Amino acid sequence: MKSQVRGGTRWKRFAVVMVPSVAATAAIGVGLAQGALAASFSISGQEFKVSAQSLEGTNFVQYGSVARGNNLDGSELNAPVAVSGFTTAKITKMCQSVVTPKVPFINDSVTLTLKAGEKAAETGDDKDKVIASGIYLDVSDLQADARFDKIDIGVAAGKLNEFGGKADGSKPGIQPNTAANPFGFGQRAETATLTNVKQRAWATTAATFTLPGLHLSLDKGVHECF
Repeated sequence: MKSQVRGGTRWKRFAVVMVPSVAATAAIGVGLAQGALAASFSISGQEFKVSAQSLEGTNFVQYGSVARGNNLDGSELNAPVAVSGFTTAKITKMCQSVVTPKVPFINDSVTLTLKAGEKAAETGDDKDKVIASGIYLDVSDLQADARFDKIDIGVAAGKLNEFGGKADGSKPGIQPNTAANPFGFGQRAETATLTNVKQRAWATTAATFTLPGLHLSLDKGVHECF
């Protein structure tokens, strides 16, 4: 299935942005926060795909929001997303792809593909996995097998990192520098494990990202991760 792409593109708009993303969100209904802002930057008009063999995350939180930016033709874009946050995430065999359609002078689409953590599929060693900390993902669609430990569903988004009436600054809450509705639907879990992950996303932010065995490639045509 191809990612949806809106409008045409000019050569000057064809930019390679190496912002790796991780597949991580719960296959549970999420209420969208009215007028919320999902990320602290304006998103591009190109949704990207991410796949992973597995993701192991700690201190999972999730709430609904809206990612804002512009389509490739410059028109306004407001995309509903499920924002997922983790204190840490370990990813095995990650693949990210984004397609720029109808690139002038090439007369074809161009696919940017980024792969990392593939060796971990064989070794299972943490040093071979993609490691992220303080990560948030703005996801529009997910397919995966998921397991959650010590999960709370229906928590107010503004209270996601509050326990016993006190906020715990070491655990993620609403993403900083955003305007998500603090009274909207949220959920959290001590750990989350996702396998056979396929997702579409608009944005990812993280405090740190370590990508062993990184391989980035550009190819003519459509060659997405799934």
